[in-house]
Amino acid sequence: MSERIIPIVDHHYATSVPSVPADTGSAPQQPTDRFHRPLHDLRISVTDRCNFRCTYCMPKEIFDKHYEFLSHADLLSFEEITRAARIFMSLGVRKIRLTGGEPLLRKNLERLVEMLHGLRTPEGLAPELTLTTNGSILARKATLLKEARLDRVTVSLDALDDAAFRQMNDVDFPVAEVLRGIDAALAAGLGPVKVNMVVKRGTNDAQILPMAEHFRGTGVVLRFIEYMDVGNTNGWRMDEVLPSQQVIDRIHAVHALHPLEPHSAGETAQRWAYDDGAGEIGVISSVTRAFCGDCNRARLSMEGKLYLCLFATHGHDVRALLRGDPRSGLAPVSDEQLRAALAQVWTARDDRYSLLRGTAAGLAQRAERRVEMSYIGG
Repeated sequence: MSERIIPIVDHHYATSVPSVPADTGSAPQQPTDRFHRPLHDLRISVTDRCNFRCTYCMPKEIFDKHYEFLSHADLLSFEEITRAARIFMSLGVRKIRLTGGEPLLRKNLERLVEMLHGLRTPEGLAPELTLTTNGSILARKATLLKEARLDRVTVSLDALDDAAFRQMNDVDFPVAEVLRGIDAALAAGLGPVKVNMVVKRGTNDAQILPMAEHFRGTGVVLRFIEYMDVGNTNGWRMDEVLPSQQVIDRIHAVHALHPLEPHSAGETAQRWAYDDGAGEIGVISSVTRAFCGDCNRARLSMEGKLYLCLFATHGHDVRALLRGDPRSGLAPVSDEQLRAALAQVWTARDDRYSLLRGTAAGLAQRAERRVEMSYIGG
């Protein structure tokens, strides 16, 4: 069947509907992209709303009281998300991460967790289910999430000092409540709990050692993330990036560290362990040490747009395949057609922005309107 690409421009980002092959009666093999990267991780954003206004993600001057968030009808339903996830699993996905916005703002999210846990790989295994949250309401949700069979949780926390944390979240939210959420996740068995700290030079880099000291010996895995040029609204500057090696050097000067091997291919964090056995930390270095070479992640937005890179400028409209699209006369597709369309999108993938950041191609991409961090959940 000839390729049919239907351009759709909405109030967010330019997208296209993947071409819809005819039913073939047989499932395609697990695809790899143009750089032979398999599909393994799927990040699913369930809402574009967040109760924080972190300056590097959803700055208040852009996401103010007049900002138009999506209506509930525009969001993928839990049933649509589950169907899409099932097809993605047939193409190689083994790990699903729920993100936002702030995912715990999506009503009855634990029901979606239950539905996703009910899926099975071709080998009969449930997917690994994780969730990234700002922790603001985690204390109330941790037990429900565990009972729904969520495996792990990652909490975003950019400072331990209360004044610094309130300044970064920009809604005057106390750090104590996030710490209470982390404790609740540990108590519920949602571990190992990970804590992500975005490090911005001159803003919160003085919190590196206090954060390391606080979580040493607790079983929490602390990860430091270089401040990245995601989207167009965070005012990113290279001089505000603190290279991950300097983070390691600061901690190593106080508590000796040694490197660890990655758990699996495509892992974004470089792992380090304390020599005294007090646990491990990680660094995510998209700016100074790109890991595009083995990136195996796809991102599905809350309204069903598929993005193949954190720094993407265009998405693919999966919702149009799931629901049909009256504008183009496209009817809802079968599972086989959806599987073939998604495989086709992945095999055409050639994204590697972090490797190209300083090149002419990277600078050209930076000049385009890119998807915002809050829209695809990092």
